[in-house]
Amino acid sequence: MTFNKKTLASSIALAAATLMASGVQAQMSDDEVRIGYLADMSGTYRDLAGPGGLEALMMAVEDFGGEVNGVPIDVFSADDRNSADVGANTVRGWFDEENVDLVAGMVASSVSIAVTKLLEENDGLGIISGSAASSITNEHCTPNHIHWVYDTYPLANGTAKAVVEQGGKTWFMLTADYAFGHALEGDVTKVVEENGGEIVDTIRHPFPTNDFSSYILQAQGSGADIIGLANAGSDTVNAITTASQFGVVQGGQQLAGLLIFLNDVHAMGLEDTQGLLLTTGWYWDMDDQAREWSERYYERTERMPTMVQAGIYSSTMHYLETVAEAGTDDPETIRAAMAERPVEDFFARNGYIREDGRMVHDMYLAQVKSPEESTGEWDLYDIQATIPAEEAYRPLSESQCDLVNN
Repeated sequence: MTFNKKTLASSIALAAATLMASGVQAQMSDDEVRIGYLADMSGTYRDLAGPGGLEALMMAVEDFGGEVNGVPIDVFSADDRNSADVGANTVRGWFDEENVDLVAGMVASSVSIAVTKLLEENDGLGIISGSAASSITNEHCTPNHIHWVYDTYPLANGTAKAVVEQGGKTWFMLTADYAFGHALEGDVTKVVEENGGEIVDTIRHPFPTNDFSSYILQAQGSGADIIGLANAGSDTVNAITTASQFGVVQGGQQLAGLLIFLNDVHAMGLEDTQGLLLTTGWYWDMDDQAREWSERYYERTERMPTMVQAGIYSSTMHYLETVAEAGTDDPETIRAAMAERPVEDFFARNGYIREDGRMVHDMYLAQVKSPEESTGEWDLYDIQATIPAEEAYRPLSESQCDLVNN
């Protein structure tokens, strides 16, 4: 499948003409819309996406009525165990045996990159909500996937820039040794150096890692102002906990958590995380729309949602609405039609899907509240600034994606 904006009109017109000629309400493969949810359901990234992301997807299906144009929506799910091989084999099986129309979720960037290659080979469609590597819509872009919630570019553009501007000039990077960590490290390095800072040293740790003692000792020995954590999930939690035990902050250094999720702050508590700057794509308490949806989610899970879980709902609804309007689940037609529809809901502000597959939207610089400022268990962030959509993400003029005409 080859996608560009010029294919949209012909794709939708062809689908519409076929529907009119056949006299049926919908052109759905296998008389079902089949969605496969792939994520880490039991490991490092379980809490930021995992079963909670599946619950968000099911909320979207239920809110949509459980069917599209008279045909049922069927949902499959699997644990990829943060393994590219497991994830790819699962999706291959879904294509061969289940005729899945959309692959959703996807957290570990290595898994997502492996799956996107399969999507392209099998003419499938995927929406990635949990992965962070900006390369997913840069050098690894395909016409068969969309990247929804966030990526490493705005994380660096938001958090690292703010920290350097506040005086954190020298950085020691502690990086997860796989695609996501490498991408975040690269984006942070670029932002730090462009704003007059310096990366004094970098060390990469295996993914996942339980014992961060030696890494934190090396970071302390570097004398850097800032220890940048280019990791996520339990790796970030373990690194911050170890740094607290070793008195990093008391020694005059500051931690910069470059990908911090709501569940991480909740797990560690405000005593250890207060004052931490972070960039997020969404926060449950940011406005009335976000609060209303989050309260419904909380009723089902007894937890407030992360930005990934909210994004899974948002992207699923956008997909289902597009399928209903187009009257088909054909991947090429739907991928093109989704890009023509603005994304403006409880999750995204000023959102739209670019030709590289990146869904750009406003991002937010937040600071973790102190225990005294917090009014409840999940009252954890204070939104400091909005990063407009056009400023948050990598400009297309810098893109390496083959779908972009620079």
